[in-house]
Amino acid sequence: MNHRNNPSDVTSGPPRERSEMSRFLSHLREVRNASDHTIAAYEDDLRDFLEFLSRHMPYDPLSAVDHLTIRLFLGDLLERGLSSRSVARKLACLKSFFRYLYKNHTVSRNPAANVRTPKIEKRLPEFLEEEAVSLLMKQPDVSTVEGVRDVAILEVFYGTGCRLSELIGLTQASFDFVNETVRLKGKGKKDRIVPLGRRASSAVRRYLDVRPEFFGDSTSIPPVLFLTSKGKRMSPKGLNLLVKRYIQRVSEVRKTSPHVLRHSFATHLLNRGADLRAVKELLGHENLSTTQVYTHAGIEHLKKTYARAHPKAS
Repeated sequence: MNHRNNPSDVTSGPPRERSEMSRFLSHLREVRNASDHTIAAYEDDLRDFLEFLSRHMPYDPLSAVDHLTIRLFLGDLLERGLSSRSVARKLACLKSFFRYLYKNHTVSRNPAANVRTPKIEKRLPEFLEEEAVSLLMKQPDVSTVEGVRDVAILEVFYGTGCRLSELIGLTQASFDFVNETVRLKGKGKKDRIVPLGRRASSAVRRYLDVRPEFFGDSTSIPPVLFLTSKGKRMSPKGLNLLVKRYIQRVSEVRKTSPHVLRHSFATHLLNRGADLRAVKELLGHENLSTTQVYTHAGIEHLKKTYARAHPKAS
């Protein structure tokens, strides 16, 4: 069984630590409504930590962990070449894990509480120019059913600003074609309804016309909207590769994941005068500060345009 699909299936580390990990991951799913993606990431982070403890603290490691232990773990990660951003994410996982253990009286203190997060270099989100997006939508070969599907995927990503996990979970029932809206299941299983847009709506309807051709003779058809050529649910890896292939044809941006289309969606809206709070709601962000990064991206883009075009810029 794939351990990512079952938070109680934790097979590495000493028995006590495995048990605490399993209970914590179940708590994330059942009490905090964490997404499968978050649970899988936390499980990987905790496995790394328990593997570190098994090498350095073989006896009753959880009770013996202090803030120095965690700092040594973070240093070990940096020496292995992990980015400060990845290390910060693992620390956030440990803070949550030990906070849970402390509240449940499994440990007498939270050793991660006062460990400082590594300084993270701020990175502006990469996005496509509007012209590149227009060209992107022309890349799939719409004489094939796969091409019709791919156009629908690209249009929905860009037309709604949805996350990869949100697109994978779409069903036909998610769409209201009369009002041109779509219901997305966001982080923490929080639903939101967002506009779909005329182009995305048309692309999805064209795909629905050919979708039965993906079934073949299969009697077991997934309820999700987007299917592979074999009639199966599309995987995150498969969708990443699909979007990457098309983006590389029209742009030289370093990042080529579906998130680039989400970044493009937000940046283009703000560049055209959209209200920041409205964009926050469309993206499903909890905090306005998360959305504000796109205003900086727009400003940096304007600076580069100015530097290239203005005769007195240099």
